Amino acid sequence: MAIFATVFLSSCSDDDDDAPPAAQAKVQLRSDAALGSILTDNSNRTLYSFANDFNGENNCTGGCAALWPIFYADDNLTQTLVGAGLDLADFGTVSTTAGKQTTYKGWPLYYYAPAIGGSNTPEGAGENNGEGIGGIWHVAKPDYTIRLLNTQLIGNDGKSYTNAYVEGTGKTLYFTDAKGATIYTFSKDKQDKNNFTAADFSNNGVWPIYETDQVVVPSTLDKTLFGTITVFGKKQLTYKGWPLYYFGADNKLRGSNKGVSVPTPGIWPVGIKDAPLAPVP
Repeated sequence: MAIFATVFLSSCSDDDDDAPPAAQAKVQLRSDAALGSILTDNSNRTLYSFANDFNGENNCTGGCAALWPIFYADDNLTQTLVGAGLDLADFGTVSTTAGKQTTYKGWPLYYYAPAIGGSNTPEGAGENNGEGIGGIWHVAKPDYTIRLLNTQLIGNDGKSYTNAYVEGTGKTLYFTDAKGATIYTFSKDKQDKNNFTAADFSNNGVWPIYETDQVVVPSTLDKTLFGTITVFGKKQLTYKGWPLYYFGADNKLRGSNKGVSVPTPGIWPVGIKDAPLAPVP
C-alpha cells in the first residue's frame, strides 16, 4: 500500500507539472498612490489614452506615433485575459497604419516612449511619466467620471464653432463622460442651482442631467472644483458650481457636440477647464 501511494502521488505530481500554466491577463490594474487605479499590460507598463482620439480611432501619427506606440492585446480577448476589476465588454480593437490597437471604453490605448539619447525608449514597469503631457495624454483608468476630448465643435445646425461660440474652426478641449459623450453647462444656471430640469423630469430627455456623485478626473483637472447637487432626488455632477448635462440629440455618441448651437450658440457651452465660476443666485 505504501508503494502504491507513493507511485500514485508521484503520478499526480507529474500530471500537475505537465498542465498548461494559467493564462496571464494581458490587461491588468495597478494601484498607484497618486493616480489611483490605472490600466497596465501584463508587464506592469502603464497604458494611456489620447484626447485627440475624438472618433475612437488612432489620431496619433507621424512623430507622435514614435513617442506613443500602440498597445495591442489580442484579437480574441476573453475575460480570462482581462484582469480582475475590468469588464471584457469595455474592450475593442481598431486598425491603424502600424497594426491593430486595443481600445478601452472607446479610447485607443498607447504606451509612452520618450526620446532618450536620440531614440525612443519605452518607459519601464510601474512608471507613468506620460500622465498629463500637453494636457491631452492621460493614464487609462477604469473609473473616470470626467474625461477630456479635443476636437472641433459642430453644432446641430451643421456649422463649425470655436470655443468663443462664433463660427470658425479649431479644436476645443472639453469634458466628456468615461466613454467620450460630451458634457455641457447651461448659461442660465446659477451656482449649484439647476434652472432647467423640471420636477417631473419631463424635459430630461432634451438635456439629461449628468447623474453621478463620483468625482474621478484626469490629474490635469482640479478635483476639488467638482461637486454634486441634488435635483429632485437625483445627484447631478457640477464643475465650479455649474450643473453638468448631456444633450439628448447627441445620443451619447463619442465626439458629437451638437448642443453648442441649441437654441443659439453659447446658451449651452461644453464644459471646459477654464470656465468661469457659476454666478451666485
